Amino acid sequence: MRIGIVADTHSNIHALKVVLETLDALGLDSTVCAGDIVGYGANPNECCREIKRRVEYTIAGNHDCAALTRGIFALNPYAAAAALWTNDSLYESSSEFLSSLPITLRMDFEGKVASVFHGSDRDPNKYVHQEEVDDDLLSRTSSDMVILGHTHIPYAVRFGPGLVVNPGSVGQPRDGDARASCAVVDTKPFSCDILRVEYDIEGASQSILKAGLPATLAFRLSIGR
Repeated sequence: MRIGIVADTHSNIHALKVVLETLDALGLDSTVCAGDIVGYGANPNECCREIKRRVEYTIAGNHDCAALTRGIFALNPYAAAAALWTNDSLYESSSEFLSSLPITLRMDFEGKVASVFHGSDRDPNKYVHQEEVDDDLLSRTSSDMVILGHTHIPYAVRFGPGLVVNPGSVGQPRDGDARASCAVVDTKPFSCDILRVEYDIEGASQSILKAGLPATLAFRLSIGR
């Protein structure tokens, strides 16, 4: 069984469409989204529509929650401005979709138990970087695979028979590679490939600027930071 994994789309429909087309072309069996569909970018409604229509399992991330509640106390000024703009811009159908999403998910993929969290299993706002991952995360969650988001930096780490995956960010990579990032997991032999996909960065940047969002959010797309 092969599973496509995305996270941190952040209202970047230019990147999301290309990523989903890439995953569709692989003929995958299932898809998972580890949160933060909205925030930062200029196309929250389009991204909500595509994730709802084309992704089988989805959780909410911290920016999704902030956009719904206007709860911006934990966000930097750029993220806070984007969250308030998103709240004002969401269609009713988008708000209903985001409100329906769980904070965590647990699925069975051909006998492999997968748990999905946006940040960590204990705190959706906590960044879990590759060097902080250990097999305690797998044992603590009683999982064969743990899927995380939030850092915008991709990794896949094996611990014996277990696997911890962060697909990186579809819409705002932060590892110095401006291409959209996603992952594909194969349950047999239980391996993970990180995929990088070219997309129209200029178009996404111009959408941000035209929406009146902070220019920093447009500029950073071209440098992957």
